[in-house]
Amino acid sequence: MSALRPRVAHVMAGAAHGGAEMFFERLCLEQKKTGLEVLPVIRRNGDRRARLEAGGLAPAELGFGGRLDLLTAPRLRRVLRQSAPDVVVTWMNRAARFSPEGDWTLAGRLGGFYDLSWYRRCAHLVGNTKGLVSWMRAQGWPEDRVHYVPNFAYDIRPVSPERPDSIPREAPFILALGRLHPNKAFDVLIRAMAYLPSVYLVIAGEGPERGSLEDLARRTGVADRVLMPGWAASAPLIRACDVLVCPSRHEPLGNVVIEGFSAGVPVVAAASQGPSELIVSGENGLLAPVEDERGLADRISQALGDQDLARRIGAAGRAVYEQDFAPEPVLAAWERFLSDVSPDRGRRG
Repeated sequence: MSALRPRVAHVMAGAAHGGAEMFFERLCLEQKKTGLEVLPVIRRNGDRRARLEAGGLAPAELGFGGRLDLLTAPRLRRVLRQSAPDVVVTWMNRAARFSPEGDWTLAGRLGGFYDLSWYRRCAHLVGNTKGLVSWMRAQGWPEDRVHYVPNFAYDIRPVSPERPDSIPREAPFILALGRLHPNKAFDVLIRAMAYLPSVYLVIAGEGPERGSLEDLARRTGVADRVLMPGWAASAPLIRACDVLVCPSRHEPLGNVVIEGFSAGVPVVAAASQGPSELIVSGENGLLAPVEDERGLADRISQALGDQDLARRIGAAGRAVYEQDFAPEPVLAAWERFLSDVSPDRGRRG
């Protein structure tokens, strides 16, 4: 008899945009393609529902409101009892608060240093970096109940590059991606532009810091070389850029670094938690001190000015991607985890 495969429900109560939310969608869709039975449970969001349905999934939508939401918990329990998953994976704090124990194994998936009290009902935790796993164990979680399963990125190399028309063809073009939030340190990158004459910067993302970042670019005298198009298709921009930059002052993982590895472009990052785990400076990328615009500018200049270095670190990043962060090895790691923690694992050999 062939081995049984685990059935999984992924519970996501996050925002419309964000790195965890995007990876949640990718994981559900790719696990479905492998033949796993996957139930996405999401906070009401028409666009997310449509993307999941287009991939052959049937997401359940619930309110996932605040403290006064008394309806989501019983509805979620009913949905889970009807679908009978082997493993329920909760994504971030709000989902963990609503997710019940049951005949399934309850696991919390963390992409940051969250308050672990939200996960007290979980039997297992999953961290997407080795640093997170070490931290969770240091908080008192048993070693055999904490698991490292990284994120994957799609292969960007087949995507056609699209360079913004407003950037002169002869000008170097650097790219940063993400929500316009203080953690992302786009202010440090804009200040670094003062040391990078003739270089153009695209910051693709949206968020509450837009006004202050635009004002900073004007005050720094670089506004004519800083483009902020909002949320945009990232893959064509990554393929077109000369250097991908992750300046974050706080970054538990750094999906953008993995995407840069996938494209084979040189990556420069501030040495925050996630990028420091991913990048060996000078080998598969370049690291700069956190909160140091001059140091960041120096590393960007190094990557722009030395074509041999840029090719070498880009190729090394691509090799890391293929080994550790392409869909195939990560999906295999997820299935091993689900099988190992499933209540039916004894029948799955």
